[in-house]
Amino acid sequence: MAQQKDFSQNLLTDGIVSNGGFVPPAGLCWISVLASLLLACSYVGSLYVWRSELPRDHPTVIKRRFTSVLIVSGLSPIFVWAWREFTSVKTGPSLLALMGIRFEGLIPAIILPLMLTMVLFLGPLMQLAMDCPWSFMDGIQVALDPSFWMLCFSDMRWLRNQVVAPLTEELVFRACMLPMLVPCAGPLASIFTCPLFFGVAHFHHVIELLRFRQGTLSGIFLAAVFQFSYTAVFGAYTAFLFIRTGHLMGPVLCHSFCNYMGFPAITTAMEHPHRFTVLSSYLMGVLLFLLFLFPFTDPIYYGLPTPVCTLTSSPSSLCLS
Repeated sequence: MAQQKDFSQNLLTDGIVSNGGFVPPAGLCWISVLASLLLACSYVGSLYVWRSELPRDHPTVIKRRFTSVLIVSGLSPIFVWAWREFTSVKTGPSLLALMGIRFEGLIPAIILPLMLTMVLFLGPLMQLAMDCPWSFMDGIQVALDPSFWMLCFSDMRWLRNQVVAPLTEELVFRACMLPMLVPCAGPLASIFTCPLFFGVAHFHHVIELLRFRQGTLSGIFLAAVFQFSYTAVFGAYTAFLFIRTGHLMGPVLCHSFCNYMGFPAITTAMEHPHRFTVLSSYLMGVLLFLLFLFPFTDPIYYGLPTPVCTLTSSPSSLCLS
């Protein structure tokens, strides 16, 4: 307890020193929120700069959107730089470090958050393994086959869901927004504020569903509400990972993994021939996830304190080991 108290005092002192006597300036919250909103609108708007009558999954549409979204994502650090210059907030870590792009603690950041997420998906993974016609060795052989990965990277939808979307969304909605929101709201509030931009950004799918009449109006609305809720919860989780680890790589890999797994098919699990085993795996996964949530994201593995935590004017338990 005494060691933790000493660390809290050191973190506060280090934050004040590294931030040049940092005290949130007046109006910082408004500027941070407006900058985050502008960033979110720029990201979503880039998807619609191309006029096309084709659906979103058409390869031509995907390729065009790759171009625009990669440009916006590449320019997104400018928002953070401009925010820092405009608010005169002095930061100890570099801009890239604040955005989770650094070498310290990189290996744990690649392994532990992904392992934690896989533990949460223990039920779906068990269900997938039981229903898969391949043996474990068959799966290993496929994973080591270069032609398999060449096929994946030639598939525009796979490339969007597993690479481009996770990388660009985590860069924009976590790595760029959280450094602007944490000095204003603090780490805990930022974890629940940041996902709102992420969830609202996914409402643009409603436009295409209505445009191509893919379902009834009420069905589309309910699907949009569900997607907003799911993406907001997921966004809070990856924001938690980003603040605790101070790395972009962990959230990106977890995002890619969750895109591959999709939302857990709980209804199918309840009708599975081995229902007890599958449902037990679901429950065990949730319990183990809650048990390992803080140990696996302990900042001591990633460099203490993490860069984004130096932006707080007072220590937060989320930033402590």
